Amino acid sequence: MKTLALENLSNLAQGNPSLSRRAALGGMARTLAGAALAAGGGLRAATPAPGNLAEQTFEFILRCAHEDGGYAPSPDADYPGNSDTGLSDLAGVTYAATLAKTMGWQLPRVAKSVDYIAKRQQPDGSFTHIAGKMDPKSNLAVLYNTVQGVVAMRALGERPRIDPTKVLDRFFAGDALKKLPWYSTSFFPLFYAALGKPFPEQQDQALRERQIQNQKDDGYLGDHVASTFHMAHYFRLIGQPTPKAKAMVARVLRDQKPDGGWNIKEPDWDVHACFDAVFILRQLGENSAAVRQAIDKAADWALACRNADGGFGHYPKWHSDMDAVYFQFGTLIQAGRIPSAKLDWPDAHTLSWGHAMQPGKIYR
Repeated sequence: MKTLALENLSNLAQGNPSLSRRAALGGMARTLAGAALAAGGGLRAATPAPGNLAEQTFEFILRCAHEDGGYAPSPDADYPGNSDTGLSDLAGVTYAATLAKTMGWQLPRVAKSVDYIAKRQQPDGSFTHIAGKMDPKSNLAVLYNTVQGVVAMRALGERPRIDPTKVLDRFFAGDALKKLPWYSTSFFPLFYAALGKPFPEQQDQALRERQIQNQKDDGYLGDHVASTFHMAHYFRLIGQPTPKAKAMVARVLRDQKPDGGWNIKEPDWDVHACFDAVFILRQLGENSAAVRQAIDKAADWALACRNADGGFGHYPKWHSDMDAVYFQFGTLIQAGRIPSAKLDWPDAHTLSWGHAMQPGKIYR
């Protein structure tokens, strides 16, 4: 009952910059969720047992850990993964590493995880996936995997064995940059931040101009909160004011649904929209009463996605998934619902998509 072949989803995003992250990935989430249901995997009821939220989340992550250092999308061996975990096997280990650093958790087999990631690095410095639905040779896959590989290595206290700096040069030749989806923008400064290297001025200028030229008066990029998140994330990473920030925040507030979520696009592309919206509000909303209220409602929505197995789904009653664990737990961290989270890391900006970044702080 597939309406779009899985292997074409990343190509779709690559050819349509207005399709956001998390539109392409959300399309995969919808398709893979249907596949899981057809396979008898079912959905997990959001009825978690009482207990420590952080501890139970960590226990779920530990059940996803493999002997080789990788992390499965779920302890359920028949579950194929949704969104990032369906696209690349680097997603699970990256999200486990960045959450573990944030929380002070000790992951098992760290040396094996480092080796697991290092084995995916190619002679040119790029990273690739072994399991996942993206075309590993596509520009989108090279960018995604290389950034995730570098971010994961840093969170685990290591550096890539081959310098990957030149890998990103390919996107600034010809029209390659214009063919990337909007959600790719903040991948670039995140990559350099995780490497501890300066963001090349020419690359920064090209990406800034592209975003500013296409931003609408309401602050949005690509008419979608996920694309707009990556613009806000980009400017926070480079330590510069986000253009049209007040308009952006105002629309995010307007777009919130009564249940606290932001999944408003059809089909269900908004697999990470709640996290994305909360980042914008927290980083740019100046802690106003309306912003605080919206973030609190968003946290309640994220909690509604929590399942009895200690994990989270992308939506209430969806199958638990390491990808959803990162984004829902990351939403709760941003909302202040996880008091044990360590948010004073000087390199908090290198931990995936900004869940630990402090508003107003300039990271270098």
